[in-house]
Amino acid sequence: MTHPTTTVRGFRVSSGHTRDVNFDVLFASVPVADLPRAVDWYEKLFGRAPDVVPNEQEVMWHVAEAGWLYVVAEPERAGQTLVSVCVADLDRAITELEDRGIAIASNETVPGAGRKAWLRDPDGNAVAVMEVL
Repeated sequence: MTHPTTTVRGFRVSSGHTRDVNFDVLFASVPVADLPRAVDWYEKLFGRAPDVVPNEQEVMWHVAEAGWLYVVAEPERAGQTLVSVCVADLDRAITELEDRGIAIASNETVPGAGRKAWLRDPDGNAVAVMEVL
């Protein structure tokens, strides 16, 4: 069964899908091999210390109204994650990140959708910073 779609900020989304479950909060994880090294990098990325430190194996940043990113010490899975965040002004975000010591691996334009900059944390996890049209 296909559902009607609409375009929101350049992305095609279903407009007729009925959800059986309403999710209130998203927690996304980034596994790392060396938690202290990763915390230093993510503090530079977000411009602040973690919002929550639940235990010695993980830290958490509140990154959107109902979205959290947690960095967790799991060496066996480190370097295999992709996280994407959206910003209103990619050029400004790139300047701020570079000023904080975050290297931009590459930039690209996605015709009709927006632009993105690719970053890599110390374990090789990818972070895409996107500006949607």
